[in-house]
Amino acid sequence: MTKQTGHWLVIAAAVLWGTTGTAQAFAPAGTSSLAIGAVRLAIGGAALLLLALLRGSLRRGQRWPIGATLLGAASMAAYQPAFFAGVAKTGVAVGTMVAIGSAPIIAGLIGLIVYRERPSRHWYLATGLAIIGCSLLVSAGGRVMVNMTGVLLALGAGACYAVYTYASKALVGHLPVDAVTAVVFTLGALFLSPLLFTLNLSWLTSVHGLTVALHLGLLATAAAYALYMRGLTRVRAETAVTLALGEPLTASLLGVFLLGEQLTLPGFIGIGLLFSGLSLLARAERGA
Repeated sequence: MTKQTGHWLVIAAAVLWGTTGTAQAFAPAGTSSLAIGAVRLAIGGAALLLLALLRGSLRRGQRWPIGATLLGAASMAAYQPAFFAGVAKTGVAVGTMVAIGSAPIIAGLIGLIVYRERPSRHWYLATGLAIIGCSLLVSAGGRVMVNMTGVLLALGAGACYAVYTYASKALVGHLPVDAVTAVVFTLGALFLSPLLFTLNLSWLTSVHGLTVALHLGLLATAAAYALYMRGLTRVRAETAVTLALGEPLTASLLGVFLLGEQLTLPGFIGIGLLFSGLSLLARAERGA
C-alpha cells in the first residue's frame, strides 16, 4: 500500500463519518444523542469483532501492549459522551468546530512533545486552512452560541480523538489492523455498556430507528474505522487527523443536497479553504 493510498483511505473514512449528522436527522423524534452514541459503538464494536474473527486476525499468543490498548479503548469510549454533551450545551456549530478543529492541533502537540516529531510547514499551513474553513462552514448556517462547559467538553472530545489515533498507531505497528479495531472498539463498547441499561432505547423498535442505528454502527463506525486504521499504517498520526477534517465537508454537502439546508457565501468559502488545505497536505506528503 502506498502513502497516497493511505491518504485516500483516511479521506474515505472521513466521508463515512460525515454521514453521521444526516443519519441522525432521520432518527425518530426525541432520540437521545447519547443513546445514539452508545448504540453506535456497541454495533460497530460487534461488527469489527466479527470481522476480525472471520478473517482470523485474533490469534492466541498475540502480545498486546496493555497501556496502548486500554488508552485507545478508553479514549474512544470517552469521545462519545464528551462530544454529544458538548454539542448539546454549546450548539452544533461551536461544539463540532471545537471538537473537530482542536483534534489536529492536539495531535500535532502530542507528536511534538511525546514523540519528538516536528510537524512540517506544509502541515501547519494545511491545518490552518482546514480549521479556518471548518469555522466558516459550521458557523455559516445560523447564530453562534458559546457555553464554556460545552466548549471544554468539546475540547475533551478532540483530545480523546487525537489520543485514540496515537494509541492505535502504536498498536497497528505490530498487530493486524482488524485485530486492533476489534479489540479497541469492543473494549470501548464495554466501557459504555452501562448506558444501554439506563437510556431510552425504544426508538430501536421502529424501522427508521433501527436503520439509523445499523447505518451508524456498520458504516459510520465499523467500515469507517477499518478504513481509517488501514490508512494509519501509511501516514503520520497528525496527518491522518487533519485529513479527517473532510468529515464536516461531507456533512455540509449532504445537508445541502439531502436535507435542503442553505449554504451561504461564507460556507462556500469555507468549503474552498477546507478542500485546499486537505489537497495541499496530500500533495506535500506524496512528494515527501
